[in-house]
Amino acid sequence: MGPPHIRVINVLRQPHNSRIKILKKHEFSVDMTCEGCSNAVSRVLNKLGGVEFDIDLPNKKVCINSEHSVDLLLETLGKTGKAVSYLGPK
Repeated sequence: MGPPHIRVINVLRQPHNSRIKILKKHEFSVDMTCEGCSNAVSRVLNKLGGVEFDIDLPNKKVCINSEHSVDLLLETLGKTGKAVSYLGPK
């Protein structure tokens, strides 16, 4: 079995002259039971892009730093087929 805590960073690439974007940190509960579940979360978040995230598999939590709205993050996490709820800002 893989590591219980996974940290993945998807680097934000911006043009040289663009403004720096402030990322907000949000915490979600995701009904993950195995490494396959956490891989599904990683896959959908990496596909979305513009995020940095930590997956805490034992506690079934995902912390996301992102400029995206909570609604979009919930929708994206929901694509895993797992039950998802927003726990609040972190």
